[in-house]
Amino acid sequence: MTTSRVDDMERVLVGSADPEIVALETRLRAAQLDADVAALDLLIAEELLFTGPDGQLGTKAQDLAAHGSGVVRFRAHEPEELRIRRVGADVAVVALRARLAVEVAGALVRGTYRYTRVWAREAGGPWRVVGGHVSEVPAT
Repeated sequence: MTTSRVDDMERVLVGSADPEIVALETRLRAAQLDADVAALDLLIAEELLFTGPDGQLGTKAQDLAAHGSGVVRFRAHEPEELRIRRVGADVAVVALRARLAVEVAGALVRGTYRYTRVWAREAGGPWRVVGGHVSEVPAT
């Protein structure tokens, strides 16, 4: 993980610093941009509950397959605002607003999106995304 990628996240942080969660968000962003399925596999919980911008639930297997096959390819991911709320020692809720350019099945989609993610350490294991949602932020 490069310092510049961590700096990108720290620069848009609103509220208290949380280096551990900032580092996780940075790793996830890098894995998305690089289509790094192995890294995504480590960062996403097996029983992920994630709602996409179309309102449909997506699974970890679907996400990994989309990145691995190239059906989904992040072309740009510019964070604008990051908020983190710890809920005890093993759970954190993150709200990230970012400008994205994502190629989906050959069509380029651009816009500003907000991710809400729940990070947790289950049974003393590593931090993983256990739930979340992404929706488009309307242009103002």
